[in-house]
Amino acid sequence: MNTKDIFLALLVVLIWGVNFSFIKVGLQELPPILFSALRFAVVALPAVLFIPFPKTSKWNVIGVGMFLGVFKFGLLFIAMKSDASAGLSSLILQAQVFFTIVLSVLFLKEHIAKVQIAGIGIAVIGFSFYMFNAGGNITVLGLMLILSAAFFWAIANVMMKRMQGVNLFHFIIWVSLIPPLPLLALSLLMETSNPVEVLLSTSMKTWAALAYVSYISTLLAFALWGALLKNYSAASVTPFALLIPVVGMLTSNIMLNESLETNEIVGALMIMSGLVICVLGKRLLALLVAPSSQKNLG
Repeated sequence: MNTKDIFLALLVVLIWGVNFSFIKVGLQELPPILFSALRFAVVALPAVLFIPFPKTSKWNVIGVGMFLGVFKFGLLFIAMKSDASAGLSSLILQAQVFFTIVLSVLFLKEHIAKVQIAGIGIAVIGFSFYMFNAGGNITVLGLMLILSAAFFWAIANVMMKRMQGVNLFHFIIWVSLIPPLPLLALSLLMETSNPVEVLLSTSMKTWAALAYVSYISTLLAFALWGALLKNYSAASVTPFALLIPVVGMLTSNIMLNESLETNEIVGALMIMSGLVICVLGKRLLALLVAPSSQKNLG
């Protein structure tokens, strides 16, 4: 990757890492399901008038819209309302990497390497730190909700992996058209019978958070990420995503004054180690094996 594209990849990482703090800001005034509905409505309603339908089945759009938009983001926003900090949410949501690997093996017949199994095992131990030592930054309910959100994200990932030659930016725009109505219906049943009144009492700070989550985190970041995936291999681009929880935890400390307890730091380090091993393990092994092979040949 050239210097410009490395900068763009890091910009996307920054945007997505900071996104969790902006979600937390928005949730201070908006109910989580309503906030999630608005996030997609703001993205989809003007854009679909100008963006062509992606070259894929309508069922792919509907399926990803439900799994990614309704289930993943609905559960994530509910958890972040009062059961999980922004920093830990950005980390634990990356369980989608492990779920995606397992689902790809089961349904796409992909091969799982021993090093990836080791990475998943290390990460599971890391997650157990939050299961058995739940504290102020995340509850057991919050952990279960975010892990469920990660699982639904992984289902959407597998659906998208099966598609070929689809413009990712166009796809995300049309996917965003699916979640608003189901989420709004759930919000009316579970949160508030008068969403208009809630919106009229919302401050500019919350509207700014909604604008960031909708336009910058969704439209701009996905457009940049899609362009990078189009020009480079996934193996070159996706490792940058490992930095998202790092940025998420750092920015939540700066913006929201969040801090991790000792057991949470240990768990975070183990989960990050598992992520690195799963994503980069084969390359790291190759780097370690190559010098020894050359030495033996010498």
